[in-house]
Amino acid sequence: MKRLYLFLLKSYLGPFFYTFFIAIFLLLMQFLWKYIDDLVGKGLEINEIMTLLFYASARFVPLALPIAMLLSSLMVFGKLGENNELTALKASGISFIKLIYPLFIFALIISFSSFLFSNYLMPIANLKNGSMIYDIQKKKPALNIKEGIFYKDIEGYTIKIGKKKSDGKVLEDIIIYNHSNKNGNTSVITAKKGKMEITKNEKYLELTLNNGFSYNEIINPKTKIESHRKTKFKENLIRFDLSTFNKRQNSEHLYKGHYAMLNNKQLTLAIDSLNQKVIEKKNAFHSVIKEKYQVFDKNQHQNLKTNTTKINKNKQYDIALNSIKTLKSIVKSNRNEIEYKNIILAKHKIEWHRKISLAVACMILFFIGASLGSIVSKGGFGFPALISICFFLSYHVLSIIGEKSAKDLTLEPFEGMWLANITFFPISIFLMYKAKNDAKIFDTSNLKLSIFAFLKKENEI
Repeated sequence: MKRLYLFLLKSYLGPFFYTFFIAIFLLLMQFLWKYIDDLVGKGLEINEIMTLLFYASARFVPLALPIAMLLSSLMVFGKLGENNELTALKASGISFIKLIYPLFIFALIISFSSFLFSNYLMPIANLKNGSMIYDIQKKKPALNIKEGIFYKDIEGYTIKIGKKKSDGKVLEDIIIYNHSNKNGNTSVITAKKGKMEITKNEKYLELTLNNGFSYNEIINPKTKIESHRKTKFKENLIRFDLSTFNKRQNSEHLYKGHYAMLNNKQLTLAIDSLNQKVIEKKNAFHSVIKEKYQVFDKNQHQNLKTNTTKINKNKQYDIALNSIKTLKSIVKSNRNEIEYKNIILAKHKIEWHRKISLAVACMILFFIGASLGSIVSKGGFGFPALISICFFLSYHVLSIIGEKSAKDLTLEPFEGMWLANITFFPISIFLMYKAKNDAKIFDTSNLKLSIFAFLKKENEI
């Protein structure tokens, strides 16, 4: 049995590792596609790009492992079935359960390793990756100004552009809000066209505006009287200081408290703290309502001290209406705040469950892959890859639906993050049972006989 187990392990390790690296590569391509606009034209060095890709690939390890477990187990057992080796082994008295034992132990080790990686190494990778992307986005802000979106990364200014030409320099329909004096948007500049360039020393962003207007709100400090001024210009040069972008400060402190950067022990503490804050907020809200608004029974009105001063009926209605409006505003504000805190709490719980659910997914998808490989008896990369993609896509879609529902507070975080595993676990048991008994997934022979018998009976009638 030792030789057989070693043979199975050797047969399994090769497909496992190359399917794992293929999965990492595909996930990296998705990552690059997402951030391509932020990376192109930033003058990044090779070592910076390689470091970014290294940390990004580390983030995808827990997701790539279940894919590799599914595909490699399907390939190995499919090949054994295709070469009739599986039939020979079963004929010699070795059951399917006994046959997968060494690979089951290997899958168990991979699952445990996946959890350890997610819990201890992935938070570090997330932190490094997130801070690097942030620094890259801040490196040349001119390239990060997008059409139809308010850009607020230059301190004291908000910029919006309607259209950007393919060269990334010529702009159209420009609006600039200047609030550098800390008095709100007292100065607004609009222009039909413009051109932006970064100076050679990369200290300033120069924006040359054409055919526009400048709107200024001037407040007299003595009289406090406001006056408005509108100025038309053919050309206007605005220079933005980029010294804060070029300092390249360590931005890791911005992400350290983020739920994706915490291990399960830290997440547990954060969840307890957030739970306490939600409870405190609810109690504070209840006490405010109880103090300001009280409901009395009909029989209690005799003991109430009343003001004998007569109040106009319309005034009474106004007071009551204002009171209701105030109450409505308080309720709405507190409801929104509590809902926001619950969403943050849910995100922490989601991250806590994610680390465990992905580790368990390795085992479930291993059972599915091994069972399917034994049943379909097709080796190689083609057919097993097709089946694996279908199964994993179904699993991944369910995971995304569950996570989104948990974030929307439609489902509990536990329900959302375990939805895919709960769905696929019975499927894995069913397929294991079929593989153990050498049965087809769906036996259509009895169904065909029933249909033929029914049709024969109909013809006789």
